[in-house]
Amino acid sequence: MKWTDAEDIGIALAEKFPGVDPLTVRFTDMRDRILALDGFDDDPKTSNEPKLEAIQMAWYDEWKDAQ
Repeated sequence: MKWTDAEDIGIALAEKFPGVDPLTVRFTDMRDRILALDGFDDDPKTSNEPKLEAIQMAWYDEWKDAQ
């Protein structure tokens, strides 16, 4: 997965952290969680706020559907 794979990353985060409301996670913490995901292999330096926002919204959609 790459930073631009927001939907795939959102699904992976929802599966790995099912009880966590994504809107309560700071971007720095979310970035660390993304870097630790199996299958994530993008350059950590290329993350930015718009990419993290897109991932957070994808994660939120998955989390919301599971509630």
